[in-house]
Amino acid sequence: MPGTLYLVATPIGNLQDITHRAIETLRSVDLIACEDTRHTGKLLKAYDIKAKKLSYHQHNENERAVELREMLLAGQSIALVSDAGTPSVSDPGFAIIREAIAVGASVIPIPGAAAFVAAVTASGLDTRSIYFGGFLPPRRAERQKRFAQVKDIPATLVFYETPLRLVRALEDAASVLGNRKAAVARELTKMHEEIQRGTLTELKKLFEEHANLRGELVLVIDDESAESVFTEDEQLIRRVKELEDAGIERRAALKVAAKELGMTRSEAYRIMVRRG
Repeated sequence: MPGTLYLVATPIGNLQDITHRAIETLRSVDLIACEDTRHTGKLLKAYDIKAKKLSYHQHNENERAVELREMLLAGQSIALVSDAGTPSVSDPGFAIIREAIAVGASVIPIPGAAAFVAAVTASGLDTRSIYFGGFLPPRRAERQKRFAQVKDIPATLVFYETPLRLVRALEDAASVLGNRKAAVARELTKMHEEIQRGTLTELKKLFEEHANLRGELVLVIDDESAESVFTEDEQLIRRVKELEDAGIERRAALKVAAKELGMTRSEAYRIMVRRG
């Protein structure tokens, strides 16, 4: 009788976020297939788990899947873990899951952390319908094409992105999707956890000032609705308030905000008077 493949979610940063069930599963299996044995070794050491480990990553996934399939056929139990979060969610895992199902092995999820879920729930954006797109393409043309493909999806959009490409991704998102509300979550559950909220253009300006940005990032973008895209008037008022909160005098704040939004000072002044 075939064995069991457990899909064990592990912490995305804080080691205390692992579940009791995950710990017990990792202690009980014959083998733990790890994206990086050294990285997973730190987690196992923290919880005194001494199970045998085997590497399973994007460069050996297909080869290892065949090897692990034979172990499942022999009745062994295997836990699959990624470096952080839930296996096969933008991480290796699909190949062995497919093989396990094909040979009749039990495939049992041990749920836990997923960075995109944590990010979207803390973003303040609508969570009734969510589209998760994994990592955005690295090339601008492909990235813009991806945004165009999801533009009309009636859901909050969630993507993973790297620090080096974040500003360009925010710029592309704004140009294709419009200046929607958005949030960027960085280093979730870790010491330097940060969640920034605003419009896509506001976030672009903010992160342009962070030349040495590091960490794992999740980009959350609101769906397209009358409430999700700020009008030019609203953008001006929000930006002026931010500058005033930072200690800048009203007249100077209005001048800076108008320049950032491509308005003349007289246009900006009329908007502020009109909106009270």
